[in-house]
Amino acid sequence: MIHLNNIYKQYGSHVLFQDASLQVLPQSRNGLVGPNGAGKTSVFRLITGEEEPDKGDISCSKKTVVGYFSQDVGEMAGRSVLEEVMSAAGEVVELGRQMREMEAQMSEPMDDAVLADLLETYGKVTDIFEHRGGYDLDSRSKAILSGLGFSEQEFSLPVETYSGGWKMRIALAKILIINPDVLLLDEPTNHLDIESILWLEEWLASEYKGALLMTCHDRDFMNRIVSRVIEIANGQATTYNGDYDFYQRECEIRREQLVASYRRQQEMLAKEEEFIAKFAARVSHAAQVQSRIKKLEKIERIVLPPEQKVMKFNFPVPHRSGEDVLHLKNLGKEWQTAEGSVKPVFSGLNGTIRRLEKIALVGVNGAGKSTLLKVITGRAEASAGEVVMGAGVSIGYFSQHSMDTLHPDHTVFEAVQEVLPLENIGVIRNLCAAFLFQGDDIDKRISTLSGGEKSRVVIAKLLARPLNFLVLDEPTNHLDILSRGVLLNALKAFEGTILLVSHDRHFLRSLVNRVFEIDHGEMRIYEGDYDYYLGEVAGLVH
Repeated sequence: MIHLNNIYKQYGSHVLFQDASLQVLPQSRNGLVGPNGAGKTSVFRLITGEEEPDKGDISCSKKTVVGYFSQDVGEMAGRSVLEEVMSAAGEVVELGRQMREMEAQMSEPMDDAVLADLLETYGKVTDIFEHRGGYDLDSRSKAILSGLGFSEQEFSLPVETYSGGWKMRIALAKILIINPDVLLLDEPTNHLDIESILWLEEWLASEYKGALLMTCHDRDFMNRIVSRVIEIANGQATTYNGDYDFYQRECEIRREQLVASYRRQQEMLAKEEEFIAKFAARVSHAAQVQSRIKKLEKIERIVLPPEQKVMKFNFPVPHRSGEDVLHLKNLGKEWQTAEGSVKPVFSGLNGTIRRLEKIALVGVNGAGKSTLLKVITGRAEASAGEVVMGAGVSIGYFSQHSMDTLHPDHTVFEAVQEVLPLENIGVIRNLCAAFLFQGDDIDKRISTLSGGEKSRVVIAKLLARPLNFLVLDEPTNHLDILSRGVLLNALKAFEGTILLVSHDRHFLRSLVNRVFEIDHGEMRIYEGDYDYYLGEVAGLVH
């Protein structure tokens, strides 16, 4: 369907692709992976024609419809949410207009030959219209918006009233509604809650029949959707026929095999070079020496690709808190709206968090999870009840707004040094390295960092302090799979208590041992891990 053949692409002195080839086959489900800067987004741009290769060719049928969802949603204004989504299907709407026009023509008398041509054209247009979902465009638009978290009352609201995250959902809906032959998705789950992620999983698995190529930091999502993984690294594209877990295992196996082959070759080369050096001056061995020199010249040398280093850091052991970290006693919260009315968020919350527990706070979008975390950490006042802290509790709080506290002119090193003013340079460099800031990366200014990099800086500063109670609101947002793994391992080793909100199911499954669920203003407590919670919820549903 789409073939990239022997692609060479260079930006300045940096060679991004060198003889790279990949295929997107009909109805295939492909995950695109690779380190930051390897060229994943460039693959999308090459396919859509936004960029052109310096060498090589890209083949794609002119009839192939490509839909591309990126993190750049562009301007949205002047339409309702539903109108904005349906505007993406302008071609389908135009086909409908052509069909109605031809139907009107066919109701008039005409020559048989002209009618035959008109019927043939009408049949082709009708086929395309049906394939693009023209007959149920309105109902599908509403279904997709509902799946992505919009209520029916919100369909008619102006798009400009929504935040950037919700505009991302609208942009995603616009791509899904056109039902393209090839769907390119660049981090589609970034701004979705678990309910919307589950809906998108189901839609891609059962509703969408075309080919898919996507990047995604959600490991569970990748495993459930993709059956091929294309790795972009070191200027090449390598395809693995399996899900993300298979890719990761196969990567390790292939690297072990490559390292073994490299060592064997180095041993062989050393012996040959030793022979040449030993007998180079002897006339009696001249022929053998020349033969071995020619042999070495013909050998293709094995080159080991650079390996991503993940350094470890011994985080400070926090002082011990009391056995009961906090009590929620009939806790309630209301917000005052702009119109002066009162909007209840939750009420009558009761519960106890004990030392060393790692608790997931879950609930549908808008249930009040972030509000509860703000009340617990003192960022918002309770409307009723109270939060009673235990003895010796020191709280650290992370939210997406935490990144705004970073000074844009500081370097990564300076930002981390702020919380460790008495530590030596080596300790600070090791902490930076533990969060994937290695070498010259520590000299980058905060203003130049991506959202994921800023998140890593804030989390590194948080974990470097001797805190014993971490309250984390979506700490995995903007982090790639490797960075999420670094954070996960750090939190597993953390010798304190954790309360967190996250839509990354793999992260929750690997970390938490208790679940608090907010539902319709009330809280239910599940005395088990995340899989236990899912099983209990499934039992309640059935």
